[in-house]
Amino acid sequence: MTEPEKDHLPSYSIRPRFKIETAYSVEDLGEKIKMGLNQENAPCKGQVYPGYSTLYLPREEQHYWSPQLTLTFEETENGSLLRGLYAPRPAVWTMFVFFYSAIGFAILLVAVIGLSYLSLGKSATLLWLIPVFVVLFLTLYLVAYFGQKMGRDQMITLHRFVEKSTGLTI
Repeated sequence: MTEPEKDHLPSYSIRPRFKIETAYSVEDLGEKIKMGLNQENAPCKGQVYPGYSTLYLPREEQHYWSPQLTLTFEETENGSLLRGLYAPRPAVWTMFVFFYSAIGFAILLVAVIGLSYLSLGKSATLLWLIPVFVVLFLTLYLVAYFGQKMGRDQMITLHRFVEKSTGLTI
């Protein structure tokens, strides 16, 4: 029985990332990624620009939680540094930041009003909303956690594509 292939990715991390030094130049890395994307059976799509690249799965394979991979190429003394950042698509990321901000603002507002009532000797039952907002915040965090779990196989596909097209073990 053979051992399953390791994917070198953490089981859960908010916006997982990697970096690797290579003897390839920035231009070579960009060309290798571009050649991999131009292959007929390439598992992902993307764009390569000078110094960075964005990779994602074909639209027909994407779902709401599908990740994308942003690669940056930096010159070093011995070649270049390849950095990768896995993240949700910008629309998903923006939605979560909006909801986290709205919940945080609501907690702040309720705390200020509730503590003001308390200092005036009035009923501060409004403060009971704070635990509700905290539960809502934790629920949103769990939704993001399970969403990332749903996109993990696609994240591994992107990771393996980069390894195969560049010839690097990341």
